[in-house]
Amino acid sequence: MTTLELAEFVQATDYEDLSPDVRDALKRRVLDSVGIAVAAEVADPTQVVFETVRDLETDGACTLWGRDGDGASPVQAAMHNTALTRYLDYMDSFLAPNETPHPSDNVGAVVAAGEYADRSGEDLLAGLAVAYEIQGELAWNAPVRDRGFDHVTHTVVSAAAGASKLLGLDLEETRNAIGIAGTAHNALRVTRTGGINEWKGIASANAARNAVYSAMLAKNGMEGPRDLFEGQKGWQDVISGAFDVDLTPGERVHDAMTKRYVAETYAQSAVEGVIELAEREDLDPDDIAGVKLETFAGAKLIIGGGEGNRYEIDNRAQADHSLPYMLAAALIDRDLSLEQYEPDRIRREDVQELLRIVDVSEDSELTERFENGEMPAVIDVTTDDGTTYRIEKEAFHGHPLDPIGWEGLEAKFDAIAGEHLEDDRRDELVETIRTLEDQDVADLTALLE
Repeated sequence: MTTLELAEFVQATDYEDLSPDVRDALKRRVLDSVGIAVAAEVADPTQVVFETVRDLETDGACTLWGRDGDGASPVQAAMHNTALTRYLDYMDSFLAPNETPHPSDNVGAVVAAGEYADRSGEDLLAGLAVAYEIQGELAWNAPVRDRGFDHVTHTVVSAAAGASKLLGLDLEETRNAIGIAGTAHNALRVTRTGGINEWKGIASANAARNAVYSAMLAKNGMEGPRDLFEGQKGWQDVISGAFDVDLTPGERVHDAMTKRYVAETYAQSAVEGVIELAEREDLDPDDIAGVKLETFAGAKLIIGGGEGNRYEIDNRAQADHSLPYMLAAALIDRDLSLEQYEPDRIRREDVQELLRIVDVSEDSELTERFENGEMPAVIDVTTDDGTTYRIEKEAFHGHPLDPIGWEGLEAKFDAIAGEHLEDDRRDELVETIRTLEDQDVADLTALLE
């Protein structure tokens, strides 16, 4: 894998190279991201990002989504808008055996670069295809989690590539942008271990900002390491190890899943399963003696206790990375949406007591099944009278094995954005995104002010 190889892929990929299925899938990724962003505008951490952007800039060519006409540079817009698409932990995920990044983290950066450069919707789709493909290939072939790096280490590279496409950089400028981004901005895994805090939901926004800044530097003549990946003490030597990629015009977008529930990626099947079990057996939470989840290695590691205590839950950032909390809340409420992450709900006695009798264990067979493309979960709920109820899942609705189409995504969009946008604005956004190849990037961002 060489830095030139990535830059050549960016240069070679245009809208005409994308299959109709890839174009459609990318548009659905945009709709999902926009809906999540609208709902995240009122969150305290995203407000902190907005206030910081306002402290640094008072005007600019790019729209700050949801901020009533406020503008900023593409760099700061990428930070702000990515914070919105990412913070609620409701975004898409790419499922690789040893890494699970969120390729929608690229959307804010690529849109900002496209708005700044006055690009078309076709250009935007090409840039998103580039970013999704690179993010997926890095996750699959060069996982960094076990080496102590966060998955946004991939994002800064993929977003820099997508931004370079929209900014119209030539081959050497693109190579420089990727070199700067990947050399200077490698994030540590400590973001998601131990006592998790709100930076978890903002780290990818920081990566998106750094990606666009790297591309802007390259656009204006800054040279970067030409051998980011292959050079001595470069990315492969220090971070990932040697690897190769097989780049296609955006086909990796089909490996991105849509979250059905507001929960960490690896929890989706388990949450869906416990809700189905609670409804099927009409379980009374007061009668539960124990909950046992058998899951795969990654879920146990990240949200089941392998990277820190997942039973001491006091805030949103801890709750959406705790299988015990998510299963307890879903069993009690028979839902796991934004309401289950309100501070009062998190701290309520019923869920705090139930989460402590949730046992999470890894099953090697389930790990093998996950590595072969499923997201399996086996859940046993035992009641006070000794009866045990079981449900087994191989995937969830939204997984690539059971994808959510336009109808489901529009329903999700209406559910999370409904209280923030009038019906006609939602309808206009959906139609603009559905026909993105006939629009300009500015047509989309004008609806996000």
